Amino acid sequence: MISRTLTDAFIPELPSHYKGKVRENYDLPDGRRIIIATDRLSAFDIILTSIPFKGQVLTQTARYWFEETKDICPNHVLAYPDPNVVIAKRLDILPVEIVVRGYLAGTTGTSILTKYKKGEREMYGVRLPDGMRDNQKLPEAIITPTTKAFDGGHDEPLSEAEILSKKLLTEEQWRTLSRYALALFARGQKLAGERGLILADTKYEFGIDSQGEIILADEIHTPDSSRYWIAASYEKNFAAGERPESFDKDFVRAWVAARCDPYKDPIPEIPAALIEQTSQVYIRAYEMITGKTFAPDLSGATPLDRVRENLRPYFS
Repeated sequence: MISRTLTDAFIPELPSHYKGKVRENYDLPDGRRIIIATDRLSAFDIILTSIPFKGQVLTQTARYWFEETKDICPNHVLAYPDPNVVIAKRLDILPVEIVVRGYLAGTTGTSILTKYKKGEREMYGVRLPDGMRDNQKLPEAIITPTTKAFDGGHDEPLSEAEILSKKLLTEEQWRTLSRYALALFARGQKLAGERGLILADTKYEFGIDSQGEIILADEIHTPDSSRYWIAASYEKNFAAGERPESFDKDFVRAWVAARCDPYKDPIPEIPAALIEQTSQVYIRAYEMITGKTFAPDLSGATPLDRVRENLRPYFS
């Protein structure tokens, strides 16, 4: 199946092409945006390889969640002409990324666990109690906003007071984003729990449309934007001071980091078995999260041929 990867999605008949690390976008003159999720795997600020069906898994997982939460807030979806493609409203993305956390977890510099272990108790405008343990459930879900870094910058922690004083959002926008984010997270935790999963934390991106309405954008509750744990493993692992079982998709990243300095050295050839293993993790995540059987789209001579054909109605 390695030959069935969508590594590139350049389609010259479509206008205003923008190539991101993983997604490729085209802006149509009427205000719609074509977003194609490739199978590229990005880490260490480079593309390491491509994972079969990764783009389809992420697009279809987000589709499941967009449909399950459309009663909570509007989203950018207009149509799905292909398993890897969404036609969306073009939005002005707001400069604040919303991360909602239900557990004391994380490994990055902006995670609450990292800050907590450094002795911080006041963070993101929230005070956490003393004596908490790694991966412990928080008294209630909290919003930990960060700056939305563009052009390769780094996200920086924010509080509500900073967001308003820096005029990143208006007070009304902040209230709306907070209400949406907490409601989306509650829905996500409820449905994940019914599938034997814990949605520990996740991030959301919002934008404003031409009417000034706040719209949910990007992706929602996918295994790339969220931390999921296997619920049956939580109590035992927490008691033992261990992380709960999760969808470990970092096989390739760990394999590369163990063999070179990926920021300086050439990347060694990644074994096909490792790529296949990662693909299976993504597929398992889709099936557990949605409760549906994954059906890979094998039509077309290549995935790009299929995408091109399905997008033909949008050609100039």
